[in-house]
Amino acid sequence: MAHNGSDIAAPTLAIAYHSGYGHTATLADAVAAGATEAGADVTVIPVDRMSETDWDILDSSDGIVFGSATYMGNVSAAFQAFAEQTGRRCIDGIWRDKVAAGFTNSGGKSGDKLNTLVSLSVFAAQHHMHWVNLGLGPGWNSSAGSEHDLNRLAFFLGAGAQTDVDANSDQVHPADVRTCRHLGWRVAHVTRQLNVGRAASPAAASPGASSAPAH
Repeated sequence: MAHNGSDIAAPTLAIAYHSGYGHTATLADAVAAGATEAGADVTVIPVDRMSETDWDILDSSDGIVFGSATYMGNVSAAFQAFAEQTGRRCIDGIWRDKVAAGFTNSGGKSGDKLNTLVSLSVFAAQHHMHWVNLGLGPGWNSSAGSEHDLNRLAFFLGAGAQTDVDANSDQVHPADVRTCRHLGWRVAHVTRQLNVGRAASPAAASPGASSAPAH
């Protein structure tokens, strides 16, 4: 009988982010809303206020979506401080084979956001996590398009948003909010697919199966 995943528990996801002025926090809530809509059990965690309970949630989750504002072409100092605190987890493989994804915001239309998404994906790779891309084509790239298209800034590695530096946190562009909502929805679906596959083929989830082959 085919395994349809109906007996698999809802995936658990954490949104681990840093927001300096509230814009990235708005996006984190959008990612969480999309993931919840897709059936995930979601916890939103600001990484500059980590508690032991928050670390436990990250360690036990099926996946983590990382978010940071882009400052000077990279993640914020607070997010980098959080990343550096995960060194022992990296060595011990605590987050190995979890799902990961990322999102970022900057004041500039480009703002070198791609570099931040690359940094987030490399951080996930160092933890041997499975990165999920945005899964959307480019919006606003023809005369028929508009700034209200999903993925209006045409990022692919993750979700990229642009917010005027003098805007309030509730003034994040609606298209960017919807794009982050899509990211959360997609990550939840991919995580459930992975969980179903692991349940159908337990050997694929064993520590031996995930280690490098002998040469």
